[in-house]
Amino acid sequence: MNSIFEFAEACLYRNDIDEKLALTHRAMQLLRENRLQSASSGQVLPIEGVRFPERPMLLPPREMPSRKLNTPEGVAAFFHAIAHVEFVAIYLAWDLLYRFRGLPEQFYADWLRVADEEAQHFSLIREHLRSMGVDYGDLPAHGGLWEHATDTAGLLPARLALVPRCMEARGLDVTPALIEKFRQAGDQQSVAILTRILTDEIGHVELGSYWFKFVCREEGLEPEAEYRRLIGEYYKGGRPKGPFNRTLRIQAGFSDAELDWLEADG
Repeated sequence: MNSIFEFAEACLYRNDIDEKLALTHRAMQLLRENRLQSASSGQVLPIEGVRFPERPMLLPPREMPSRKLNTPEGVAAFFHAIAHVEFVAIYLAWDLLYRFRGLPEQFYADWLRVADEEAQHFSLIREHLRSMGVDYGDLPAHGGLWEHATDTAGLLPARLALVPRCMEARGLDVTPALIEKFRQAGDQQSVAILTRILTDEIGHVELGSYWFKFVCREEGLEPEAEYRRLIGEYYKGGRPKGPFNRTLRIQAGFSDAELDWLEADG
């Protein structure tokens, strides 16, 4: 296997967790060695066939049990939820580079790097969970994350607006306060893991911003206006709710005008 699209197809359409992690890291190693091909070949399989592991049990967001960080069980549930977000993020990165063809080679290299970093995040959190006596899949998880992909399977600007520039960008808003909570609790391992994730996620959102603007301009669209239109059309609930971390979002490629629009009432 030496094609990025062969690796992507294997990672998306096989459901073994450890194989998925190993294939992702192998693909990244081949990319670093300039031995990974990115010429498009073969039929793109429908997104409906993407396979996930049998566990965890997926629940609608409203049915997810509440978790508080002042108990060991709550901390374990919190990190299980984060593990699921990072696991689905591996799929989201692979699907983005698999489903949309004919783009510059750098597009595919960028999103493979994202997939590899998400796989690293997942492994870090899984190890942390195991130190608490819990493994990924032992608890229920949010069932709505993958909908961002299925809803935008046919439109690249919408995928970039909804995934890196909406779902992942939310992490820039909420993670700093979570890091501070764990710091105050003296949990330095959790602080280190969340800090690593936050640092990488800034870069992921920045890539989303770059490629969103690139694709919009290639298609003759004004990026800020198109972002507003796509969020209005695809985001359930009208637009994301704040508060927003303006400093980190601007670092990740958001404009002041976009943030003013997100923060506006109505």
